[in-house]
Amino acid sequence: MLSIVNSMALNGINGYLISIQVDISAGMPVFEIVGLPDISVKESKQRVKTAIKNCGIEFLSRRIIVNLAPADIKKEGSMFDLPIAVGILISSNNISNKKVQELIEDTIFIGELSLSGKIQKVNGILPICIEARKLGIKKVILPKENAKEAAIIDELEIFPVENLIDVIEYLNGEIKLERQEVYIPNMKDEKQFQVDFSEVKGQESAKRALEIAAAGGHNCILIRKSRYRKNYASKKNYKHTTKYYF
Repeated sequence: MLSIVNSMALNGINGYLISIQVDISAGMPVFEIVGLPDISVKESKQRVKTAIKNCGIEFLSRRIIVNLAPADIKKEGSMFDLPIAVGILISSNNISNKKVQELIEDTIFIGELSLSGKIQKVNGILPICIEARKLGIKKVILPKENAKEAAIIDELEIFPVENLIDVIEYLNGEIKLERQEVYIPNMKDEKQFQVDFSEVKGQESAKRALEIAAAGGHNCILIRKSRYRKNYASKKNYKHTTKYYF
């Protein structure tokens, strides 16, 4: 039986839609993933297989072919674990809800699976959700830890999940997932300081570098280098100078 589940991937900082096509048929037992997967995607075979077993579902020895389309773009990361597992469960009739196609229509699945079936956090959720909205996606099912980040994007229904069993029960119509409310971070700065950089004389390049580092949340190393320069006018006095390097 063939099933198709949608997910998304990153190409640099841009998201693009991935169609995960799963076919299970009789024949020599094999589990193959095609469509230019990298090592982390190929390793998902073991994570998916073990996670399904540890959720109490028998993983039958069948011929399983997973295609990640479009096949001419390299796929990276562990975010395809959840959609691959969902595709396998639909194709093997472990998700047997007749309305499952309605539930997964205009929906993308994203998440890494642990061996216990827990759905773990992935990177790049924000650009993925931005592109999903542009493509007309309505629902995103993703790890609970990524929910607030994704909920910044309006016009998307974000459904956080903690484990694979929750997803199976939702798609079988047994439970309803709770939607993550739109998250608007509080950018108001409540801290008041008695001093600021306006009281530092000179050192413009150092102050500018520290401002940029603070604004972007970057690391910064400040090295103080002191030296004494001889004042040849008096031939006995030395002038102390300080420079900062980054």
